[in-house]
Amino acid sequence: MCGLAGFVGEGSHSTLRAMVASISHRGPDGEGYWSNDESRVHLGHRLLAVLDIEGGAQPMWDAAGDVGIVFNGEIYNHAELRSELEANGCRFRSSHSDTEVLVHGYKIWGSQLPLRLNGMFAFAILDRRAKQVFLARDRFGEKPLYYAATPRSFVFGSEVTAVRKHPAVSGELSPRAVQKYLAWGFLPAPHSLYSDIKKLPAGCSLTLDIESRCFDVASYWRFRLEPDNDLKLSDEPRLADELRDLLQQAVQRRLISDVPLGLFLSGGIDSSTVLAGAAQGLASESLKTFTIGFTDPSFDESGFARALAAAFGTQHHEEILDLDRARTLMPQILGNLDEPLGDPSILPTYLLSRFARRHVTVALSGDGGDELFAGYDPFKALNPARIYSSLVPRGVHRGLRRLADLLPRSTSNMSLDFKVRRALLGLSWPQAMWNPIWLSPADPELIGEIFESPLSAEELYEEALDLWAANDTDLVDRTLEFYTNFYLPDNILTKVDRAAMLNSLESRAVFLDNDLVEFCRKLPNTFKFRHGERKVLLRRAVAGWLPPEVLARRKKGFGIPVSRWLREWPAPTVNGAATCKIGLDAAVLDDRWASHKRGEQDNRLLLFAWASLAPHLVAPPALADAA
Repeated sequence: MCGLAGFVGEGSHSTLRAMVASISHRGPDGEGYWSNDESRVHLGHRLLAVLDIEGGAQPMWDAAGDVGIVFNGEIYNHAELRSELEANGCRFRSSHSDTEVLVHGYKIWGSQLPLRLNGMFAFAILDRRAKQVFLARDRFGEKPLYYAATPRSFVFGSEVTAVRKHPAVSGELSPRAVQKYLAWGFLPAPHSLYSDIKKLPAGCSLTLDIESRCFDVASYWRFRLEPDNDLKLSDEPRLADELRDLLQQAVQRRLISDVPLGLFLSGGIDSSTVLAGAAQGLASESLKTFTIGFTDPSFDESGFARALAAAFGTQHHEEILDLDRARTLMPQILGNLDEPLGDPSILPTYLLSRFARRHVTVALSGDGGDELFAGYDPFKALNPARIYSSLVPRGVHRGLRRLADLLPRSTSNMSLDFKVRRALLGLSWPQAMWNPIWLSPADPELIGEIFESPLSAEELYEEALDLWAANDTDLVDRTLEFYTNFYLPDNILTKVDRAAMLNSLESRAVFLDNDLVEFCRKLPNTFKFRHGERKVLLRRAVAGWLPPEVLARRKKGFGIPVSRWLREWPAPTVNGAATCKIGLDAAVLDDRWASHKRGEQDNRLLLFAWASLAPHLVAPPALADAA
């Protein structure tokens, strides 16, 4: 796990060093640089040593010096690829470097290399023979990669912060992106917060011609469901056995490390499955598990994790925190985020990563299980929502929304009144918009109040609408595709990457293994969601691994009392010139903050998203690089 930065075109070596220094938290174990004034190509790297510690320095080159790479991530099938490449005549200098596998793999497979990789990655490969730079990002976007094409330079890096260090990048805020951020709660690719910076989407590559600086972005893979409708319920025992084998294989692949490794453990089914899979191949007493607990019992899951760790006999590490004391870290965390993120669980994720890093360098997680197996609450709401929308006239619906606004407001995690209001908000819009609006801090009507030149609903959610139109199956599959293509890469994985890497910790998502994902893509959704039960096949597959109480647990989520906290926080202070330039009326948000403080409204999602955006609006955009 590392950080990378570079550019082609104008710029100095000191610029490259500044770019790399801005992402030093991603790699505390070393740095490397390469510059060529003739081709005006510059590559930089920060190293977090995990595999081949002695021979992992980057940029790494082939023996002839024709192909070089800066790489962030882990390739879990690197040993198999190495054997295949050696059979093709490649000669390796390292014993087990996955980075060197990428160098030789590119020489043999070229732009088809990403399709052969089972792992998480973002890399830049310089091909001096073809005078090209080739960028690629893993299938789900576990590892970030941004770029800016300016008249003078093509700039890229692991974080927006690094790209903005280049003087050719203006750092002008994008009004369109700011509106999308408040409408989604995160920034859907390819948007970044800035007009001249793009996020390379998950499953995409970019090929840049060095001389002309022309480039093409291509999608080499995208998650699409292709259910095998010949599968019947009578196949469930066989499918459960197959799934269990794939889970164990996915876990074992991610246990390879030359540095201390552990597991995040919440006591929920996903992280518990990761632990059980690891225990199949390793002695339980050698496994290190990590849990963050809170003194507030309504948000604390540590007891479940503690019981499970005891059942497996792991080396369990637990830290219990006072949430009200922990919240003092929130301004610091939001201020250090590379881009705004409206997900309050960034705090406990950061705290868990910080705690784990005291003991290990790598941690396995259960991220992706909810998206692949229909684990979120909205899956249970889909059928009632469909019936409701077909039977309830619009006038009656508006009346019900007004009644829901009269419900007593609870500050609890995912309280009933909160769920009811969110559900009715989504049902005010066409079916194709339900999923993004259920997550939305600000629906299109509110966006219209906040911005002078608001985008239409169709523009705000164009990415989700395009995906919806491309899938003519049922509500469950369309919702699975929405969460897996948008919420997973641009919210969940972004959150985990930033929280972990701010603590120089590598996080590995077991459920995103290629073979496991391919299996899930072919499953009809009746094996994922049936009669209101979520994760149907997953529960059956791990029934022999896990205690019954784990399988029976209700999903709780990694929550914090953000609604209550926001009643005590002051509204953010922002720069008027910055908000004017993007046409944002901060007074509207200040009014919503005041209503929330008085308990008249529950604006938790909007206000947290605004708090996360505010640090990016402190200085006028034109001055941001100099600040």
